[in-house]
Amino acid sequence: MKNLVNYALAYQAKGLSVLPIAGKRPLIKFADRDPLTADEIKAIWQKHPFAQIALRTDKFFVVDIDRNHEENVDGFNSIKQLPVEYFPETLTQTTKHGGRQLFYLKRSDMRVNQLIGYLPGVDVKAHQNNYVVVAPSEGYQWLNKNPIVTAPKSLVVNINQMRASNRRSSPSDLVLKPRERNSTTDLLETIANGLGDKGMRNKTLAGMIGALLFRGVEPKAAYQLAMICNENTPDPLPADEVNRTFKSMLNRDMRNGGELRGG
Repeated sequence: MKNLVNYALAYQAKGLSVLPIAGKRPLIKFADRDPLTADEIKAIWQKHPFAQIALRTDKFFVVDIDRNHEENVDGFNSIKQLPVEYFPETLTQTTKHGGRQLFYLKRSDMRVNQLIGYLPGVDVKAHQNNYVVVAPSEGYQWLNKNPIVTAPKSLVVNINQMRASNRRSSPSDLVLKPRERNSTTDLLETIANGLGDKGMRNKTLAGMIGALLFRGVEPKAAYQLAMICNENTPDPLPADEVNRTFKSMLNRDMRNGGELRGG
């Protein structure tokens, strides 16, 4: 097994967030931390000379296609059911067990949600604290030297729609008894189901934020719930638009001296 420090440094020089791993386990704590510097990488590989390389999915995401013969699941067949324009040519690698990973840059105008189980045998790894093992780690090999291209909007919308649909689905054996509905019921369902169709997203978001503040929810928590609701929307609003709407509603709440919070 060879020392991969020079490969790790090359990835770092390209602006990618490098992680040293053993097997698939990171050798350092990395969640919500700054990427490793070149000096830090050298020090880590001096201590762990046979560490393999992973990259955090903070600037890019990966469509991970795999086969599971025991469960008769073939991600390569699943991916063929989607329009070919969803998956333009991009940097691609083969994985240790015969799978394939397509690398796409995250879009600046909309968020892509991580989705394990996007399709049978296909996962989307996109969380900023997730990571993928990369070549030349043992068992991994680049299939091409293509640049990582920006993901098509159609692909991101489809991923987000699938995630929202999965969240709305109830277990088939879950028996639901009808209960009396109220405004809080509607508010919670909006957070879970998203902001709805394009023409109503901003209005729904503003109403939801106002309702949260009216109920005495702390602004920080209200903002987090607004972001979750937007993530659950099939075609989510840009983050800066959510921020503007939240600031506007918070300022309105403050101008009313807490009236919107029931004070």
